[in-house]
Amino acid sequence: MEHILKSLREHRQYPEQTKQDVTRAAYERDYSRLIHSPTFRRLQGKSQVFGAGTGDYYRTRLTHSLEVAQIAREASRSLLRSYPEVLPESAESAGLIIDPEVVECAAIAHDFGHPPFGHKGEEVLQDILDKLVDRKTEQELAKQPGIPDPAEALRVKRLMREKYEHFEGNAHNFRLMMFLEKREDVNGLNLSDAVLLGVNKYPFSGLEKPKGMYRHEWEYISQIRQVWEIPDKKRTLEAQLMDLCDDIAYSAHDLEDGIKAGKIEVHEHFLRDGHLNRLIVEKITTLEDDFWSGWQPESIGPKVAQVLDDFQRVWNEKLPLCQHDYSRTRREVKAYWVSLFVGSLGVIPDGDWKKVTFVKEGAEDEDMLRTVSVLKSFAWVTMIRDLRVQRLQKRSEWIIRRLWGAFLDPESSKAIIPSDWLQRYEEDQKRSQPIWTWEHMVIDYIAGMTDAFAEKIYNELFGLKVGSIYDLD
Repeated sequence: MEHILKSLREHRQYPEQTKQDVTRAAYERDYSRLIHSPTFRRLQGKSQVFGAGTGDYYRTRLTHSLEVAQIAREASRSLLRSYPEVLPESAESAGLIIDPEVVECAAIAHDFGHPPFGHKGEEVLQDILDKLVDRKTEQELAKQPGIPDPAEALRVKRLMREKYEHFEGNAHNFRLMMFLEKREDVNGLNLSDAVLLGVNKYPFSGLEKPKGMYRHEWEYISQIRQVWEIPDKKRTLEAQLMDLCDDIAYSAHDLEDGIKAGKIEVHEHFLRDGHLNRLIVEKITTLEDDFWSGWQPESIGPKVAQVLDDFQRVWNEKLPLCQHDYSRTRREVKAYWVSLFVGSLGVIPDGDWKKVTFVKEGAEDEDMLRTVSVLKSFAWVTMIRDLRVQRLQKRSEWIIRRLWGAFLDPESSKAIIPSDWLQRYEEDQKRSQPIWTWEHMVIDYIAGMTDAFAEKIYNELFGLKVGSIYDLD
């Protein structure tokens, strides 16, 4: 059984063309391919919360990914000691194994698909494609005689959605790992199936739900899931753990950056501000997490107040131990929350599957899940409401929309798009079922840019600053 599961997990989409490296395990090769990829290096130029290049202290997508990977690796080892049933020799399914190397690879790759300018970039690219689908739907319906009935309008819109798809950062992860990156004579990094499923936070098609995968990549991922006999909508334990470690890092590390930047003040006048509490509650009401299901704003408010009071209490406890040094205190408070959350992780039954979550007395600790969610929302609203962040987001939206407009026409824009992208596009169009439309190729090109590169191209096309003709794209 163990041998069968190992074979399933180490399987790759394409046979390896080079001589098998017997000195390295499968997941060591995956790790090497990920960290040596151009996509990984570009994460250093992509925003986490503050714009990339804002200062050398603040986190970028690259440092965030490294921190998530470290937390994930240590959390994996801890779970293996406490839950031997997830060891390869004990597991009942390929998806119910936790391998620290796989979880680390998944954490390294989990933000590959983020576009320039953080979540704002993702929001703008999605809106661009939504409007494109609406426009194409109207054009198709206009060709039909008479007034189309609602059923026909829905049918045409679905066809347009299938053709032009959507944009979502996690879906774009797989577009990069399985198509845009290059290795030997195959598209993509040709990673092991275990690592691919370890990155797969949203195991469904984008035609089902907005956060789902693109059609081409979902075709292969859905096949693996069937072979592994993973129940519908369930994720591997490694994907669940990676996702939780991402939340842990986000909730602790982004707050540290916010305190350093002076956007968050740790005293009762700030933390007990009624307006701040309302903003956090409003943010939480937009979330779709099951552990907030049925919670009304009047119930969420006291939970928010309790978490912020706890944050203040931990800060007050650490401050004298750190000789009233704010820099030391920031780091110790961050370490406290990370340690608390990682120490609360466990594995419990989940119907016909298993679940990695916070566990207390053998059951899921939903209160701890809500605590992480409050801290994440706290970091979010204190950064987003900042005047300079709002200005940066407005500028970011303007840049992305103008780049889209510049590249949209296939004829006029071919002279300003890199030749290797045009070559890939032409090769793709020769396939019996092309992956790309021109429009989604442009979206993928923009999504791969760093913040600085997007600004550079914008300035060359529309601004006063012109780059050298010797600059390489």
